[in-house]
Amino acid sequence: MEPWVPGLLALLALIFVGVPIAFAMGLVGTAGLVLILGPRGALSIAGQTLFDTGLSYTLSVVPLFILMGNFVTRAGLSDKLYAACYSWLGARRGGLAMATAVACGGFSAVCGSSLATAATIGKVALPSMRQYGTSDSLAAGVIAAGGTLGILIPPSVILVIYGVTTNTDIGALFIAGILPGALGILFYMAAVRATCAINPAAGPRGPSTTMAQKLVATRGVLGILALFVLVIGGIYAGIFTATEAAGVGAFGAFLIALFSGKLTLAAFGEALAETASTTTMMFTILAGALIFANFVNIAGLPAALSGFLESAALPPYAVLALILVIYLLLGMVLESLSMILLTVPIFAPIVQALGFDLVWFGILVVVMTEISLITPPVGLNVFVLKSVMPDVPLGAIFRGVVPFVVADIVRVGLILAVPGIALWLPSLMG
Repeated sequence: MEPWVPGLLALLALIFVGVPIAFAMGLVGTAGLVLILGPRGALSIAGQTLFDTGLSYTLSVVPLFILMGNFVTRAGLSDKLYAACYSWLGARRGGLAMATAVACGGFSAVCGSSLATAATIGKVALPSMRQYGTSDSLAAGVIAAGGTLGILIPPSVILVIYGVTTNTDIGALFIAGILPGALGILFYMAAVRATCAINPAAGPRGPSTTMAQKLVATRGVLGILALFVLVIGGIYAGIFTATEAAGVGAFGAFLIALFSGKLTLAAFGEALAETASTTTMMFTILAGALIFANFVNIAGLPAALSGFLESAALPPYAVLALILVIYLLLGMVLESLSMILLTVPIFAPIVQALGFDLVWFGILVVVMTEISLITPPVGLNVFVLKSVMPDVPLGAIFRGVVPFVVADIVRVGLILAVPGIALWLPSLMG
């Protein structure tokens, strides 16, 4: 029996009994390396992996973008963002839910976290939607689905991790996520529209606003728009790298929070502490995943998969479709970061050998991961919404996300059929 077989079984068993994914991958990877290389070689690889992960210049982008999102949250800009979206869309049928989808996309552009987007926008948007009669299932569905945009619309921490794992240009990944992210917002709005066409009572119209009110509300989010244009525009034009953009973004968010008058000394300390906590968690998971990836690579799993696919003589797109189905199934039992770190080191070499672009594949993987965030039984965004809406049954929330899962599957098919949706903007980068 190949050594990677018991290794994978041991990893799944540890995850099933509740061992944190970071430690499960690190323990199994180290134990497997000991069996193959002996204690000295295994500990050398594990120690070097931990050292390189902690001192990686490329990974310094992670805490900076997390800090940027924390400053924006402390500045209370989520309220202003939702108010601006509501002023333009609220008077339409299902307009409150549509405004929530757009607000989630806007907040994702300065946050980079799916769970933070869902939790923050949920607290802001849910009271208004309930006040004007939006059904709980539609409200929960659009918040949960809209929150998934946090890992696709740049700056995305998940895209950073994918870029580091596959040695792909992070700036190109950021730019590639813009059009698929915008497409996601449009498809979620279409899902809201379809839901309201079937059941008009699910999304009644909100009060209309005057043009003057619209302009006042829009003025409140100019800071977010300017920050997004500065960070992403700078990368697109080649003015600075993704790491430099992260530093610029974090400082810009600090200034926005400072001049908003809400960045007290206590809030500043909370932002730093939360950034340190989240960064430590992500780096620990990444280190464990890299150790496990070294084990499966040395154990021959990628070669075995490649040999199987060659013997099956499947066309490249059939192989890619099979990989995406695997992501859909894994998403039902694994959370997003763990799923990407566990699978990308295995699948990326196969996809590259088939002639597919790794930037394009990265966008496909992230969109598939978005689906996993709202599908049972794990569906982390759904459980975040459950904490915000404790009086709503979990089943009602899962029913509410069904139209948005369908919208995401259609979006995946469109990106598969038209790769230029993800690759056109990166091709024009400075």
